[in-house]
Amino acid sequence: MASVRKPAPAGADHAPLELERFLPYRLSILSNTISQSIADDYQRRYDLSVTEWRVMAVLARFDGLSAREVAERTATDKVAVSRALARLVAAGRVRRATHDGDKRRSVLGLTEAGWAIHDQVAPMARAREREVLAKLDAEERAWLTRILDKLL
Repeated sequence: MASVRKPAPAGADHAPLELERFLPYRLSILSNTISQSIADDYQRRYDLSVTEWRVMAVLARFDGLSAREVAERTATDKVAVSRALARLVAAGRVRRATHDGDKRRSVLGLTEAGWAIHDQVAPMARAREREVLAKLDAEERAWLTRILDKLL
């Protein structure tokens, strides 16, 4: 029978990382929790993944980006963006064209079907953001914005 390992004493060479106090972990948990609460609805309604939605949101603001630029703007792995784009193009939600006849570079944009979904999901996302931010007073919201801007 395996023994239960006790936490390392303070100052020990192998002190475990306290994830529940580790900033990147806490930010990740917060982000995932908020994103998933929005995603549950649009995944069910539109068969749309979180990555696909983020790609669509970026293309709604910046028409004509390349896949690499979408990956940079979403801070998402290029492979994940490529998969999301393949699904979005196949579903008729994103159009892919070549840049000024240069077949090596494609440019992307939302189709009418993509815009129709965007125009349903974006208000849901903004409403959820308002619900989360309503837990903070005006000063706390201002500080949160300043802190996030500084850390980013």
